[in-house]
Amino acid sequence: MSLSSGPARRRVTWTALAVAAGSVIGSLAWTGVACAAVEVLAAPSSLNQVIENLRDVIVGLLVGLATLFLTIGGVRYILAGGDPGEVEAAKKTLRYAGIGYGVAALAPLLVNILQGIVGA
Repeated sequence: MSLSSGPARRRVTWTALAVAAGSVIGSLAWTGVACAAVEVLAAPSSLNQVIENLRDVIVGLLVGLATLFLTIGGVRYILAGGDPGEVEAAKKTLRYAGIGYGVAALAPLLVNILQGIVGA
C-alpha cells in the first residue's frame, strides 16, 4: 500500500494525531493519579473525601488504560498494511479505548449516585 494515495495518507495522519492526543491525555491522567494517591495517603476527613479520592484514582487509571489501548490500536492500524483482519482488530482496540474514555467521563456521575445511596 502506498502512502501517496489520499485515503491511506489521511488514515495514517488521523491515527497518528489520535495517538499523539492520547499520549498527552494519558500523561495528564497519570499526573492526576499521582496527586490523588498522595491525597489518599493523607488522613481523610470524611467519607465524602474518601469517595472523592477513590474517584480521582479510578478515573486516572481508566484514562491511562484507555490511552494505552488507543496507542496500541493506533500502532496496529498503521502497521496493518491493508490486511482486513488486522484493520478490524485495530478498530476493535480503538473502540475499546473510546469505551474506556466514556467510562472515565461518567465516573464522577457514578460517584455522585454512590454518595446519594450511602447518604454521604
